[in-house]
Amino acid sequence: MLLKTPYLLFLGDAADPLAAKVAQGVKDWRPDYCVGQFSQNGCNADMHIDELSIAQAVERGAKTLVVGVANRGGVISESWISVFEDALNAGLDIASGLHNLLIDEPRLKALSEQTGRALIDVRVPQHQYPIANGVKRTGKRCLAVGTDCSVGKMYTALALEKSLKKQGTSATFRATGQTGILITGNGVPLDAVVADFMAGSIEWLTPDNKADHWDLIEGQGSLFHASYSGVTLALIHGGAPDALILCHEPTREHMRGLPDYALPSLEQLRDTALNLAHVVNPDCKVIGISVNTAALSDDDAKVLLNDIEAKMGLPTVDPFRDSADRLAQALV
Repeated sequence: MLLKTPYLLFLGDAADPLAAKVAQGVKDWRPDYCVGQFSQNGCNADMHIDELSIAQAVERGAKTLVVGVANRGGVISESWISVFEDALNAGLDIASGLHNLLIDEPRLKALSEQTGRALIDVRVPQHQYPIANGVKRTGKRCLAVGTDCSVGKMYTALALEKSLKKQGTSATFRATGQTGILITGNGVPLDAVVADFMAGSIEWLTPDNKADHWDLIEGQGSLFHASYSGVTLALIHGGAPDALILCHEPTREHMRGLPDYALPSLEQLRDTALNLAHVVNPDCKVIGISVNTAALSDDDAKVLLNDIEAKMGLPTVDPFRDSADRLAQALV
């Protein structure tokens, strides 16, 4: 996958900031790629970068319109189509990680062929993945697991990669979702892989490596989420992690999209994830906790992190706010 940069981030009519987490991830980790954002009426997300029209973005050098919305079900809204058509006519490629593929939209496909612009669906598996065999691989692997979806698992892995490299440790972020793939340019779109091959795709993604190399696997879903637990288990058994990091967002009142389900405790997450990890790697350990404190003040975040660390007996940080250096130290 070769995406032309820079990007115009399409926010559409995102219902809330989390619905635009794809755009947020690209903006946070590749800010130099982003010339601006395009929002529609009713959009409740904001990347705090320039709001641009298609024409203005092209004037600033944009090459690709990146669909930064990850709505429930991953569908292309009818109101988006005309914007995408304007982008193609203006000379932009379009890249999307939605389940609803760009190439399956007749109007977009026809216009793409007419204009010579590319429709890039990053959620389409690019390889024939094997069935997992559970055979131990050389090298080391760390997986982020969460109390819920969208709690910071990708940010944790990316921040940990940065910290490990800063201290001279060999490490690679392994993307398993559309945002990670848009950030790094490669990976496995795990939730689009046929179920029998999901764990095998993660074995393929994290092959034999040098003994001191760490693969940092992007987490997906949650073992406790009734909708998306399957991808998490595939990551655990396919990744065969040597280390787990627990990820949590402390202001959630219920599981995302499931108002009748409360979040599990960190203790429940630790015990459940570790027991499942021991199926494929009996030596796996929980080495730290990552807390998304974006909704808290600096003082409240500090108190919360200290309380959790005292309670759980594990290094507890917000890796995006304060760096992942302590997690990196615990890992090595």
